[in-house]
Amino acid sequence: MAKGHRYTLVRLLCGTKHFMNYMNFQMKKILLFLLLLVSGLFGHSQVVTVIDTETDEPLDLVSIGSKTTNTIVYTNAKGEANLSTLKSQDSLVFQLYGYISKIIAWSNLKANGFKVEMELTTFTQEEFVVSASRWRQSKRKIPYKVSGMNQRDIQLLNPQTTADLLGVSGEVFIQKSQQGGGSPMIRGFSTNRLLYTVDGVRMNTAIFRGGNLQNVISLDASAMENTEILFGPGSVIYGSDAIGGVMSFQTLLPELSATDKTIVTGKASSRVSSANNELSNHFDVNIGWKKWAILTSFSHNRYGDLKMGSNGSDDYLKSFYVQRIDSTDHVFQNEDPETQTPSGFNQTNLMQKIRFNPNEKWDFQYAFHYSETSSYARFDRLSEVDEDGLPVSAVWKYGPQKWMMNQLSITNAGNNKLYDNMSIRLAHQGFEESRIDRKFNQSRLRTRREEVTAYSANIDFEKRKKRHQFFYGLEGVLNQVDSKGTAIDITNNSEIPTPNRYPQADWSTYAAYLNYQFDITEKLNMQAGARYTQYIVNADFSENLTFYPFDFSTAEINNNAVNGSLGLVYNPTSKWHFSINASTAFRAPNVDDIGKIFDFSAGNTVVPNPNLEAEYAYNGEVSVSRVFGKFLKLDVTGFYTYLDNAIVRREFQLNGQDSIQFDGSMSKVFALQNAAYSDVYGFNASLEVKLPAGFGIRSNFSYQIGVEELDDGSTTRSRHAAPWFGVTRLTYRKNKLELQWNVTYSGAISAENLNEGERQKAYLYAKNENGDPYSPSWYTLNFKGMYSVTKNLTVSGGVENITDIRYRTYSSGLAAAGRNFVLSLIVKF
Repeated sequence: MAKGHRYTLVRLLCGTKHFMNYMNFQMKKILLFLLLLVSGLFGHSQVVTVIDTETDEPLDLVSIGSKTTNTIVYTNAKGEANLSTLKSQDSLVFQLYGYISKIIAWSNLKANGFKVEMELTTFTQEEFVVSASRWRQSKRKIPYKVSGMNQRDIQLLNPQTTADLLGVSGEVFIQKSQQGGGSPMIRGFSTNRLLYTVDGVRMNTAIFRGGNLQNVISLDASAMENTEILFGPGSVIYGSDAIGGVMSFQTLLPELSATDKTIVTGKASSRVSSANNELSNHFDVNIGWKKWAILTSFSHNRYGDLKMGSNGSDDYLKSFYVQRIDSTDHVFQNEDPETQTPSGFNQTNLMQKIRFNPNEKWDFQYAFHYSETSSYARFDRLSEVDEDGLPVSAVWKYGPQKWMMNQLSITNAGNNKLYDNMSIRLAHQGFEESRIDRKFNQSRLRTRREEVTAYSANIDFEKRKKRHQFFYGLEGVLNQVDSKGTAIDITNNSEIPTPNRYPQADWSTYAAYLNYQFDITEKLNMQAGARYTQYIVNADFSENLTFYPFDFSTAEINNNAVNGSLGLVYNPTSKWHFSINASTAFRAPNVDDIGKIFDFSAGNTVVPNPNLEAEYAYNGEVSVSRVFGKFLKLDVTGFYTYLDNAIVRREFQLNGQDSIQFDGSMSKVFALQNAAYSDVYGFNASLEVKLPAGFGIRSNFSYQIGVEELDDGSTTRSRHAAPWFGVTRLTYRKNKLELQWNVTYSGAISAENLNEGERQKAYLYAKNENGDPYSPSWYTLNFKGMYSVTKNLTVSGGVENITDIRYRTYSSGLAAAGRNFVLSLIVKF
């Protein structure tokens, strides 16, 4: 072959080779592009969007799981959730409180473009709750009564404080000594015999007292994701104090993006109310990436003096107030006795959360909470008069109530031999409260300040093995109490030596628990649990020895408590539910029990008693619920609780003396002692009716009655057994409009049936025809409405106490609001 032809052939072959290399390169690019395109499409297919059938609004916090795995994902504020961890499942279960649960095959989900519509239901038969075990459980599998409220309920009902949030549920009775407060009563128990948790962390402290409490208002009702109320003993899971019930508050959760796109969501709201000239503003914003999320929430509330109703007993009118002029206290006539002066206060809440989700197994969350009120008057004490008709107190108020919490929570889906899921909660809390008082026409202004630093650590596990499920964990709690009493003479600002309210003290508990659930059959399951708790109190009274003749300077309690529960649940069909449960609970003596010094009434003083043991409650309850067709559900729970070794106030001797000098005068000595029993029984009933055209009826009714033993062996009605009470609602929901008409009501407690201790506080009560104190029955008519103007703007409002009834809830020192107009604007983004 000629040289030129060989050269041409070589060039042709080389060109062909380059061409082939070029084509291979291009094909690889095309294949890579197609692969990325398919992957992108496949990745996109892992994101599901869940919306409301009627309004097309995205649904937040829909739980998505499967019957064959413990993995659960939740939708964010855009209704989106990433399903990559569930892609191996044949079908998925979609559940949200208040909506009909749906089971959807993966193939159908894909065919529908990964879009799911959920429909509201009148009945909450398939609800899932957390408070019963600290883990998500079907309500149909637990032998306890648990009720809940979600964000939509809160937006419609517009409670001003978290105490009001509990009250509008119609299942918790609220007592108020002042507007800046609210003490829940559940099943005949209150105060330190109920337990509060926020984001799973114990909120009760070592100075929670037997008298009425106001700590629940530290929580921001506008920042609640949901609230659950567990009725009856919860000590197996939660330990000391959980005798009458557990109130579990879940605040807003940081939400991740389901895709690679950053999401920014949130809301801003403003509310005004006429009865106390309320102005409340709130905003929260969530920024979510695929693995990180941050959430900020802020609220400020301003409440003026509360105006009571005009139709009712004149015994509740506030006819006077005190002012100091020219170094003398003067009593002035209240020009508007229906306005409860002084009762106003302000409050600010801040919450910051950070979430890190490195993979499908681990989740880390840090939360910072801060709440602070202004000072607010102890209104009931400022209404008390002496035998001459003069005010007992010129000043009686609480200083700013502060609460702070740092919390780190870690969850892990381990799916190993030890656990399927693990949760670790580490928390540091700070509480500050103070009492400031001065008697009428006296110059000593006293301040008693308490600070509690609380540390807690919880590690909880959940493990399922076929028909067996185990919930178990460890808990450690330490409270450090710092108490300081100071006083000045207001005429010259000189200091006056004053005793502390409490000793300097530490209170701690260390516990282990196990709760076991066994699915005997598909229709019958059993739960059994046990807890061991060691509680320790160390108190130093030396700072008060110069004021009181104590025969001790320190005190120590080191003891233990064991409690348990056993329950059966039977669901013969999807429409029937039966449960029976027996349980015990306990309350370990705290620093308030063993070390408090205060005058609970004129001439009567409580002094420390370090010789206390835990009190125990024994409880039994039976529940039955039945769904009739698709229009009616009935639910009834009956209960009986016996409290043994109860810590109660009794006459006492201090170093052989039955009276001591206190606050400038001789006072009879009392102390808290394990000296009585009490029992309470009753029932809770609820009714839900679904009517045509979007209407419905819901009703809750609670009846409880109890007795407690007196010093002479006789009995009196339990102080914290509220009269029967309830709420009945007529509801309407269609598309973007939701309306509710409700009547809230409570029975009377006659003078003969009034608790013996409450009779000594006659100034709190109305008077019957004989002039004896009693608590009258009452009812209020109320209207609420909410309308979604757009997807981003919602208007909510209503009229409360339409007939302007003047009333006080049982044991309260503050009359409830009269006719109250409420308007709220909510902007979502």
